[in-house]
Amino acid sequence: MALQLKQHLTLTQQLIMTPQLQQAIKLLQLSRLELLDTIYSEMETNPMLEEQASEDPDEEKGPEDGDKSETPVDETPVDEMAAKETITEDVDWESYLSEYSTSRSEGSSYDGREMPSFESTTSEKTNLYSHLTWQLSMGNLSDTQKEIGVHIIGNLNADGYLTVPVEELAEITGYPQEDVLEALRSVQKFDPVGVAALDTRECLLLQARFQGLEGTVVEKILLDHMDKLENKKYDQIAKGLSVSIKEVLSAISIITSFEPKPGRRYNDEDTIYISPDIYVFKVGDDYQIVLNEDGLPKLKISAYYRDILTSKNSYRDGTREYIQDKLKSAQWLIKSIHQRQRTIYRVTESLVRFQRNFFEKGITRLKPLVLRDVAEDIEMHESTISRVTTNKYVHTPQGVFELKFFFNSAINCLDGDCVSSESVKEHLKNIIKAENKAKPFSDQEVARLLKNHNINVARRTVAKYRETLGILPSRKRKQPY
Repeated sequence: MALQLKQHLTLTQQLIMTPQLQQAIKLLQLSRLELLDTIYSEMETNPMLEEQASEDPDEEKGPEDGDKSETPVDETPVDEMAAKETITEDVDWESYLSEYSTSRSEGSSYDGREMPSFESTTSEKTNLYSHLTWQLSMGNLSDTQKEIGVHIIGNLNADGYLTVPVEELAEITGYPQEDVLEALRSVQKFDPVGVAALDTRECLLLQARFQGLEGTVVEKILLDHMDKLENKKYDQIAKGLSVSIKEVLSAISIITSFEPKPGRRYNDEDTIYISPDIYVFKVGDDYQIVLNEDGLPKLKISAYYRDILTSKNSYRDGTREYIQDKLKSAQWLIKSIHQRQRTIYRVTESLVRFQRNFFEKGITRLKPLVLRDVAEDIEMHESTISRVTTNKYVHTPQGVFELKFFFNSAINCLDGDCVSSESVKEHLKNIIKAENKAKPFSDQEVARLLKNHNINVARRTVAKYRETLGILPSRKRKQPY
């Protein structure tokens, strides 16, 4: 067979992920804080980007008919000696000196108006490590005990529990176990009470003994009946200690007042508050959607570099190409941010249409919804909806929710209709909240009561939702006395 050289014309479609498209997709799934970091980082690397300042109303008016630009300016030089003499005559030196001397006599050498207000200053938080180290340095301990105490404090977790055994501490410090135990007992006397314990039982025992409850029912329950206490088997505790149920309940009320995690009071982690990306307000019978653009810089193209491109001056090789490349990058970033905001708005608008009953009456009226429903409503791809609803929060009349919250699975109803899983969880919480604490509902009874709300679920589904919500089983919720 002879080889031949021929030309063929084919037409194909191919999806190419350009860097600009990748940047647009990345911006779409960023949270509000991540978007701010990205914008400021881009402004540092791209000279074409500038933050648009708030417009001055005087500047918006501008010169009328160019009269101001043609007004002649008197540039007659002013005699320096004459200026000095004028200033000297205008100043009331007696008032100035008396005010200056008064401020000096009061012991103030600076103007207090230049200092920040008291509300603007913050103090450094004291964490558990520094609090215990300060007590260790101020305590009447030997050098050996202080050296071992540093290792003990360094091996405490955020809750205040010792995470390594005494044998390992002895091996690390090189001291015998008797010295380590002596130093450990000294650290356990520090504030907060119960710190440096090995487990919850020891932590509660330290707090009981600190209150002088040695030999009481409280100490006996913690020593011998901890498992029965966890399962609320109070009658068995009373029988085992040969005391009345009233004494057991009195001791348990004291135990429940103890702090099982003494170190969390000195947690130095800052609270992270959610800043909603979008607000939904009820105005009359309708809902109004407002994007949260507070703190979000408004970008614009630098006029200085734009004039360079339009000018006919000659620049060194590569200068104009560099500016053009940065201009395209800046324009695409601004366009991508605007597109991101429009997409979030359209998705929220669609959610308001689908979940109007939720906005009116709460979580129990939440409908089952999937990404495809919103994607078909606003004519976008499901992956785009998924990116938009990731790490985005909306403020509603019912509270602040993540956009992902509105998408949930469906649970069959008795009449053939469907209800959302979040609605079922809300009904479950309301049933358990209203139950008799002396005789709480079992999972089977909760499933039966849910049928009164037209919800058909199995017992194992109730157990799964209960565990998801962090609700204890009925035997641990029981308060018989």
